[in-house]
Amino acid sequence: MSMTEPSTLRAWLLAEEPTSRRQARAASLYQGWLTLRGNWLSMIGLAILAFLVLCAIFAPLLATDNPFAQDLANRLKPPGWEGHIFGTDSLGRDIYSRLLYGARISLYIVLLVAMVAPLVGLIIGTIAGYVGGWTDTILMRITDIFLAFPRLVLALAFVAALGAGIENAVLAISLTAWPPYARIARAETLTIRSSDYIAAIRLQGAGPVRIVTRHIWPLCISSLIVRVTLDMAGIILTAAGLGFLGLGAQPPSPEWGAMISEGRKYILDYWWVATIPGLAIFAISLAFNLLGDGLRDVLDPKGGE
Repeated sequence: MSMTEPSTLRAWLLAEEPTSRRQARAASLYQGWLTLRGNWLSMIGLAILAFLVLCAIFAPLLATDNPFAQDLANRLKPPGWEGHIFGTDSLGRDIYSRLLYGARISLYIVLLVAMVAPLVGLIIGTIAGYVGGWTDTILMRITDIFLAFPRLVLALAFVAALGAGIENAVLAISLTAWPPYARIARAETLTIRSSDYIAAIRLQGAGPVRIVTRHIWPLCISSLIVRVTLDMAGIILTAAGLGFLGLGAQPPSPEWGAMISEGRKYILDYWWVATIPGLAIFAISLAFNLLGDGLRDVLDPKGGE
């Protein structure tokens, strides 16, 4: 019985004519997974991200030392010295342990920005696209103003006004990251709002709020997910840049950008202090880019045509 259950489930998921909405949704998800699994680069990115997430979750168990404990007698020791896998920094703190706890900060920033920026962009873009007229003009000109400035420069301005700290850095990055999502949502809304089924829904008495939230937003989400995944690398680099300049997470927080900033003074003689956090940023940025390419193929078939 146990040998036939997997094949039966697979046949149910691959059925050409689903018999229920639940089966159709499950089959769509399974087909997407098969497409994603066929892209080996995306699977590498997914594996790297899964590894980093597990490292962040189990950091207290995996860390070999207290990431905040200083030992000036053993500062700037090379990788492998007396159990310090990646060596120690200028204050004698274990770099390996600080990397593990720093992964928590990076993923925390990414998750918060990924929840705030796309939502703001989705609301602004759908309002502009659905209402049109002067509302569309005003909202899109505001979007153009935000797009006119480089993201890091604009984030620096917001953080300088709000004050240094992780929460303010997240808010600043979110305020600079929403315009692309607004443009995507507006373009999708302009295409959808003139569809026959939207006209039919309107004739049935549905109001603008119901039409936007129940029938337009679901069709915009797939494009936004792809954009979010591809933007994660830029968000991480912006957060690391703020940390490097001392405007993100504050000492002694083990944020990767701040670790690079601290190690830049010793990079010629003690390369590992700045290089290893830099490699961590490179790895997570590469993972998001690889996964984003695969998700684009899954969620946006038109992109591959």
